[in-house]
Amino acid sequence: MGGWRCAPVVGRTPRHRRRSQHRPRERGQSAWEIATKHRLGKLGTAGPLLDRLLDYLADQGFVELGVSIRHGHRAGALPGPHRDPFDRMLLAQAQVEGLALVSNEAAFDRYGVERLW
Repeated sequence: MGGWRCAPVVGRTPRHRRRSQHRPRERGQSAWEIATKHRLGKLGTAGPLLDRLLDYLADQGFVELGVSIRHGHRAGALPGPHRDPFDRMLLAQAQVEGLALVSNEAAFDRYGVERLW
């Protein structure tokens, strides 16, 4: 895992644009991953971000995207060696919802999702 990859999801496909009117989506597992890595000492400077995360996302117009049964099923069924459960859920939600990911993870490219960054 390299770099910062817990970025929000942004709708970019035509199907998503019709449904969300260009509103970016934020997924709970991104906050979960940031909080977990901060607790483990891997993101020592994330404390202030976590303290204001909800306010920041609301100020930027993000809407929350929850985890559905379809998302969970797709995440568990994804092929390949990618083992990180946070990443698998991000990929599954992008596939199911037709969303693009904001990420620097080139490994995501093999899963057929649009990746920005």
